[in-house]
Amino acid sequence: MRVGALEFGAWSTAGLRIGIAALAMLPLLLLRCDLQLVRRKAVPLLLVGLLNTGIPFALYCYALQHISTGLTSILNASAPLFGALVAWIWLREVPNRWRVLGLALGFVGITLLSWHKVSVGGEQTGWAVLACLGATLCYGISATYTRKHLEGVPALAITAASLIGAALLLAVPTVWYWPVQMPGLTAWGALIALGLLCTAWAYVLFYRLIAEAGPAKALTVTFMVPLFALLYGALLLGEQVTLAMVGYGLVILLGVALSTEFIQPERWIRRQPRP
Repeated sequence: MRVGALEFGAWSTAGLRIGIAALAMLPLLLLRCDLQLVRRKAVPLLLVGLLNTGIPFALYCYALQHISTGLTSILNASAPLFGALVAWIWLREVPNRWRVLGLALGFVGITLLSWHKVSVGGEQTGWAVLACLGATLCYGISATYTRKHLEGVPALAITAASLIGAALLLAVPTVWYWPVQMPGLTAWGALIALGLLCTAWAYVLFYRLIAEAGPAKALTVTFMVPLFALLYGALLLGEQVTLAMVGYGLVILLGVALSTEFIQPERWIRRQPRP
């Protein structure tokens, strides 16, 4: 995303990424999905497409023009925190004390990490951090909206239809903000890889993982994103990894683990032998 956004800009990178993924998913939609169901759920699918791909991808592309991939990935890992918070407010899913502690820890980590980067990087860095947090909030709203309005719709249909809808909605800003100078082959290659591998194929693998291993185990991929992004950013882009980023990132991930009940201290406490 960073390589593509530096030449294509935020909107064109997001639009092309989603467009390439949508073209790859179109045959699956036509061959394996109930098209009548898709038509009945067209409006919710369009909204999910915007909230889960269109707007977040554009916000991340903007952020990556001003901050590192490592910092962006750590902020991205906070998405389950916003998901739990939105579900609490919208669906009245009252969390237990450990989930509340996880939410508090997660947002403390986000505040410390964001405050440190904004104070060092200035105004552009501040807007980039806010863009990342806006994207994660979109993910949280999208997850709750999907549970509320797309219950019973197969995951493949949601993925394919929402990508196609988001691609159509982003077509105008993609063309409007098209760069004056034609981007090079490296940027084009990055976008093709983003669309085919990191969006279309990744969605198929992720939903297959949900089906085979369950949503709780599938959610653990969240913990791997910052690790690989920090590694790739350091090796391929020469980005600096600071102790503050690692430390605050671990606080955020601990908050995510508690708020999503990936770590359940109550079970561990109950297993301890009584004296």
